[in-house]
Amino acid sequence: MGLAIAISLVLLGATALIHYEGLHLVSRGLGRSDTVYSQGKVLRTIFWIFLIHLIEIALYAFGFWFADIVVDIGSFQGSHEIGLFHYFYFSAESFSTLGLGDLYPVGPLRLIASIEPINGLLLLGWSTSFTFLCMSRYWTFGSEAANKT
Repeated sequence: MGLAIAISLVLLGATALIHYEGLHLVSRGLGRSDTVYSQGKVLRTIFWIFLIHLIEIALYAFGFWFADIVVDIGSFQGSHEIGLFHYFYFSAESFSTLGLGDLYPVGPLRLIASIEPINGLLLLGWSTSFTFLCMSRYWTFGSEAANKT
């Protein structure tokens, strides 16, 4: 169980750092951008945030693979053979709190699988607030856009 705790803490720290640095880069890119349409900045923000989340999901998938194959602290049930796609699929399912249940961890891997949704909720909420701030700064509505011209 100690190894599962250690892996969980490493994944928590790494994803928080990736998220912080990713949003910081997006923010700096928005400030320097000379895009004519401000709404384009919002759209680019959404795409970059989506990419950041995919990287974080992939990191958890690597953590599940590492815990399952390399250090062998548990396994997955529900599929005949577990491949790289299955780790990514389970990680995306957990990160987003979808939780279909067609693939599930056994043993200490359950701890990592229970930490990931909490982490995912926090990071998704952070992204939501960042997007809100971006939209409040760059998004223009009908009458506001007419007044600026």
